[in-house]
Amino acid sequence: MMSADQLNSHLMELELDDDGRIKRTGNVTTATTHIITVVVGAGVLALSWAMAQLGWILGITSMFIFSSISVFTYGLMADCYRFPDPINGKRNYTYMQAVKVYLGGNMHMVCGSILYAKLAGITVGYTITSSISLAAVEKIVCVHRKGHEVDCSSSLNPYTVGFGILQMFLSQIPNFHELTWLSTIAAITSFGYVFIAIALCLSRLISGKWAPTSITGIKVGPELSLEDKVMRMCSSMGNIALACTYATVIYDIMDTLKSHPPENQQMKRVNVIGVTAMTMIFLLCSCLGYAAFGDHTPGNIFVAFYEPYWLVALGDIFVVIHVVGAYQVLGQPFFRFIEMSASTKWPKSSFINKEHPISLGNATIDLNLFRLIWRTIFVIFATTVAMAMPFFNQFLSLLGAVGFGPLVVIFPIQMHIAQNHIRKLSLKWCLLQCLNCIFLLVSLAATVASVHEISQNLHKYKIFAYKQYR
Repeated sequence: MMSADQLNSHLMELELDDDGRIKRTGNVTTATTHIITVVVGAGVLALSWAMAQLGWILGITSMFIFSSISVFTYGLMADCYRFPDPINGKRNYTYMQAVKVYLGGNMHMVCGSILYAKLAGITVGYTITSSISLAAVEKIVCVHRKGHEVDCSSSLNPYTVGFGILQMFLSQIPNFHELTWLSTIAAITSFGYVFIAIALCLSRLISGKWAPTSITGIKVGPELSLEDKVMRMCSSMGNIALACTYATVIYDIMDTLKSHPPENQQMKRVNVIGVTAMTMIFLLCSCLGYAAFGDHTPGNIFVAFYEPYWLVALGDIFVVIHVVGAYQVLGQPFFRFIEMSASTKWPKSSFINKEHPISLGNATIDLNLFRLIWRTIFVIFATTVAMAMPFFNQFLSLLGAVGFGPLVVIFPIQMHIAQNHIRKLSLKWCLLQCLNCIFLLVSLAATVASVHEISQNLHKYKIFAYKQYR
């Protein structure tokens, strides 16, 4: 029989993972939920516009290419969760940590700059999305009651500020592991508004309201110069890239998975399920939207509909609910990085490290002053930027362009090369480096195009005075 000390030690082992942390209980289902929350997002609503710029051939081909490369490279990333062995090695809790152990300190700094800049940018993008959707609900109800002749445009600023205030409170959730409930709600609503958009487009097509389309997309003419056509095509690649991206949180998701079966095997299965579902939804939404509106497909497919007003309004409300959750799912890794960095630099600071328990009835909340102050300041900053540049598909395109090449393709491939000691100038090495170069060029082109379009919009609209027109 075991002694009391041995029994306590055994019980502790049962409750802890191999790294001494509380035993993880996530599985393929919960991980897929997190991924769906991220990829089936508001960026899907811009894919019809992207299809209109690229046309049937290049548009559909691009989606298959981006999806296929995503499955491939996310599989490589899953194998790099542990170092040096994919099954029994030491865990990498973050993307940056994996890059550091496989590629060294310099690449670690480059990766961190891109990764956390994108995470911070995504919070701005989601703030823009929510304010546009909330203003759209007001617009739909106004048009339904008063008719199309009445000016129902409204300022986005009150909605942007309101969303920011809500995120100030939600951002005090301590860590990613406590977000499953929020992630689940966000995932359900994301499917809700995407399928509403698909249904609205399909009903328009069934009613016979087809629009002229082309295998090469919107045509160059008096209203569109060749330069603008090229810029829009490149920007469209950014929209597609963003829709396919969840590299920024892949290790945070993997760190919720139970240890058996091995995390990399579970994550590869999650990747296939998630990306397959994602691609089917993307194709449905983009193809139906383009077929319904042709060259006049808007940046956000919802803005093309007024009736049935209650269904369109419900879709916009679902967008807001989803974005509330996705903001936190993608923002928490950024928050954690800043707080871990501060704790490492000032380990004895009570302001940074001390938790202050506060009783609220039967519940107790741990309040950390540094977390409270810095997260609040960040949300205010993100809200202010969103108010200054509320350009939906252009901003989403920029986020996709900045992140896809380096984070989804280049770093995973370089880690794979380092992990497997692939010989330099071998055939496999050369093929992988060619893939790196291709997607680096795609990302650079999409970044330039997105910045160009944002710059054009800043010249059209007065800063902080943008209104929602539907």
